[in-house]
Amino acid sequence: MDAPDGGSPVARTGRSRGGSLVASLVGLTVALSGCAGSQGVASTAATGQTPTRPAPAQSTSAQPAPAGSATPPMTPPTLEPAPRPPALPAPNAVIPKDPAGLARSLSDTAERLRSAIGDWTGDGDAATGQPPEPVVLLALHQQRIYRYLARNPQTASRVYTRLPKALAGPAKDDVTAIRKLLSLVHPVSKPAKFRVEEPEPADALLRHFRHAERRFGVEWEVLAAVMFVETKFGRVRSPSHTGAKGPMQFMPGTWAAYGMGGDVHDTRDALLAAANYLRASGAPRDYRRALYAYNHSWAYVDAVLLHARRIKREIDSYYAYYNWQVYVVTTRGERRLTGPSPRDPA
Repeated sequence: MDAPDGGSPVARTGRSRGGSLVASLVGLTVALSGCAGSQGVASTAATGQTPTRPAPAQSTSAQPAPAGSATPPMTPPTLEPAPRPPALPAPNAVIPKDPAGLARSLSDTAERLRSAIGDWTGDGDAATGQPPEPVVLLALHQQRIYRYLARNPQTASRVYTRLPKALAGPAKDDVTAIRKLLSLVHPVSKPAKFRVEEPEPADALLRHFRHAERRFGVEWEVLAAVMFVETKFGRVRSPSHTGAKGPMQFMPGTWAAYGMGGDVHDTRDALLAAANYLRASGAPRDYRRALYAYNHSWAYVDAVLLHARRIKREIDSYYAYYNWQVYVVTTRGERRLTGPSPRDPA
């Protein structure tokens, strides 16, 4: 059953979402991985021709021109070679360990990623196609740097002081969110088999988010942050070990109450149900309360709101998050399940 835009929550029961926190957080155990490839940068040099004196006027008679009066040959213009673009970091590239090196790498990655996202969204591919290699690889490298900083808070504090002010705040938000989510994860001895797949195009998801916002009055940035944390925008398709399903990880009872007869695995239906549930739980008046009902952890709530704040302040953050990959944490280390090869972190 549909409700008019901005309508009241639609529910048959008031049952809690519930579910295992660790299971629902498999999509959020993200590691910061790197990239490979090259990025084209066009460069042109000024060109010109060697000036010549005008040739003498030709006689009307058929006599040959005097010796030495021929026009000298033209010298072809010399073109400077275009500078080689900086290489993209490999997926398992070594992350600097010193604060100065980390700050330089993070600043360079952020600048190049912003430019690559601008190219991607500017030509319309974000609505229909897969992201280009520079975006994928630079976002992955950014993710790896943030992951390292989340595990090394003292180093992170020294890195923030070396970053430009415009980057220090966003970096701190992302690192803090990752650290809070990592605090909820317990390594497993053997990684389970997860079914993963490519998400819908970024702008197709954006349309779903905004439709759900219009329908239930829940900010699309919050919905995007929840989906990002739960399944990395739908990359994780397996149910959790407790039975939570779909891109928004609904337990069957909660879906029966708030799914409005839709398909739990359908992205549009799942986002509408999530907005419906959050509205019934207190959003938009109290997002903290609503998100705590969605997943009973204040660390989870803090992380979602930090990511949502980043998206609100700069939509490029949404496109960067869209390209972060799925990791699972084991007793032998982290394993990346999605994204470019090689998939094991350095």
